[in-house]
Amino acid sequence: MALKSGVNVASSEGTLGVLLPGLGAVATTTIAGCLAVRRGLAKPIGSLCEMGTIRLGKRSEDRVPRIRDYVSLSSLDDLVFGGWDIFPDNAYEAAKSCGVLAPSDLEPIRDELEAIEPMRAVFFRDYVKRLDGPHVKQGASKMALAEALMADIEAFRARNGCARMVVIWCGSTEIYEEPSDVHASRAAFEDGLRNSDPAISPSQIYAYAAAKLGVPFVNGAPNLAADVPAILELCRETSTPVAGKDFKTGQTLLKTILAPGFKARLLGLEGWYSTNILGNRDGEVLDDPESFKTKETSKLGVLDHILQPDKYPDLYGDFYHAVRINYYPPRGDNKEGWDNIDLRGWMGYPMQIKVNFLCRDSILAAPIVLDLALLMDFAKRAGMQGIQEWLSFYFKSPMAPASVYPEHDLFIQLIKLKNTLRYTKGDDLITHLGAEYYD
Repeated sequence: MALKSGVNVASSEGTLGVLLPGLGAVATTTIAGCLAVRRGLAKPIGSLCEMGTIRLGKRSEDRVPRIRDYVSLSSLDDLVFGGWDIFPDNAYEAAKSCGVLAPSDLEPIRDELEAIEPMRAVFFRDYVKRLDGPHVKQGASKMALAEALMADIEAFRARNGCARMVVIWCGSTEIYEEPSDVHASRAAFEDGLRNSDPAISPSQIYAYAAAKLGVPFVNGAPNLAADVPAILELCRETSTPVAGKDFKTGQTLLKTILAPGFKARLLGLEGWYSTNILGNRDGEVLDDPESFKTKETSKLGVLDHILQPDKYPDLYGDFYHAVRINYYPPRGDNKEGWDNIDLRGWMGYPMQIKVNFLCRDSILAAPIVLDLALLMDFAKRAGMQGIQEWLSFYFKSPMAPASVYPEHDLFIQLIKLKNTLRYTKGDDLITHLGAEYYD
């Protein structure tokens, strides 16, 4: 018998405030795109929430509504954007400086973009060594900075008449960090904030501020942020959903598409070499070895989890996997990812696949930010709290409970996401068994 449920989801009416720490290329491309779609100047291509469908019941029934028409999601007309940044440029100035979108796309929405001015950011250069900016909060302690962020959130809520809020980290990749004693519990973390413990990063302060107020938090970078016991404990106490981490955009997106196919056909893997060149602010930050290690760790884990070398030692027990990122200013936001894949087929005969993906990082990330804003707000209204593993579809390094491994296979992730939506509506989950057609 199919599992059925049904969840009482609160209304999506009213303004949804979307606050973005880091008003750079990803954030401004997201905002500009949403504003353009609202005015009928563009299509929300890449957004599952806006353009995707979901099958209900049997294939023969032909019930395939749009996801947006199936579940209660906020309308794009009800979104209002804000954020924090270490530079004071408004969203129009920042978008022009980032150079992702053409002037012809920015000028029609210039007035709305200029009205979005960043709040002063929480920033410590020890955590992002290749950046510095003047638009930074000052405080007597890290707790004071967290309280200042909470004041920002509440002021934005009041100023814009927001019924609900979400916070989505679009800032830079911080240096690599392992959890320490200060992250072990809420009490230890709050003591650390009061004592300005150096192990507490800016992204963790944003995660704490959001969770303390019960505002859903998403980590779009590979930083250690919400994925520590202290923040998860706080999320349980305040019934706050969290998700992350590291938006799945270019090269890793292709890995989570290709690797499941190789595994499904039981093709062996000898090696997978990946290199990237990009020239935006993200590329500059990742030129620092400590920030690169954070990104590398996020990218390297994908193949191990998908291919399960411990379960398939003859096929994947000893493959070589390398990831490189090179800062190349002339390329700007137009990243190039190059992959060389060495496979083994029948009787061990070698084969190769070479992939050259010339992508636009922020163009791929923008619909992810939009979907996560809408779906995390949905999760909050549906009474979900803690880790939202059903949103793993959007991340390179998905959060999961400590007792299980994260699911990286893009297609399993999509089934999980859609079945979660079906579950909230009380509809049959789709197993794709299909036996009923042959009874």
